Amino acid sequence: MVTLLMYLAVGAFAGTLAGLFGIGGGMIIVPAVLFALAAEGVGVDVMTHMAVATSLATIVFTSVSSIRAHLQKGAIDWHMVSLMTLGIVVGTSLGVVLIAEVPGPLLLKIIGVFAGLLGIQMFFGLQPRPGDLPPGRKELAVAGAVIGFGSSWFGIGGGTFAVPYLSWRKIDMRRAVATSAACGFPIALTGTLTNIWSGWGNPELPAWSSGFVYWPAVAGIVLTSVPFARLGAHLAHRLDQGKLKKAFAVLLICVSIKFLSLSF
Repeated sequence: MVTLLMYLAVGAFAGTLAGLFGIGGGMIIVPAVLFALAAEGVGVDVMTHMAVATSLATIVFTSVSSIRAHLQKGAIDWHMVSLMTLGIVVGTSLGVVLIAEVPGPLLLKIIGVFAGLLGIQMFFGLQPRPGDLPPGRKELAVAGAVIGFGSSWFGIGGGTFAVPYLSWRKIDMRRAVATSAACGFPIALTGTLTNIWSGWGNPELPAWSSGFVYWPAVAGIVLTSVPFARLGAHLAHRLDQGKLKKAFAVLLICVSIKFLSLSF
């Protein structure tokens, strides 16, 4: 019960920040789960993999809420989603299989570098210039594979990669965000199932785990992250968006510094 209460708090924190800063919860959930697992005494060799896998498992549930919201606005390009999904399944599966072989401390450093780069990108508002032509069928499949591969390493739903890519390929921003949200479900589902398979039978995993997915964390985060994301979104409308983005960027950079400074 104490463990579940801790993850209810993690979900409330992650959901509020996700809604407040207008970014998917993965880059908040992974560090929060990591520190919670460390507090539980989970071994360093598996806790980073568990944080990434657990984050992806929560996105399976939270992405449904996001997709429903975009469906009501009719902004999802399902043809584009279908073309990207095959690549997503292949890329995500390959990514999970590869990171299963990466030592936990090294994976932590890789996530730290990514968080720092993302923080710098957000702080300075760096975005690719729009291209001249929309993407073709083969390009979308390859892009889906790359997006799925990267997302599987960092426990995110793919929006960090997909939205800039689709915007660069001359897709309207509203449609790019909605389509990216729809792509989050196959990324998360594939990542979750592959993490269960790749971590199955690992003797260092705690009770209530299926492979690298830790169900008490999934349950607590899912129960609170969605309602608190609405609270965060409500607060965001009252605050300056530019300052919010910079504040979140600073938070990511602090997380990056913390991860890179940890030694085991």
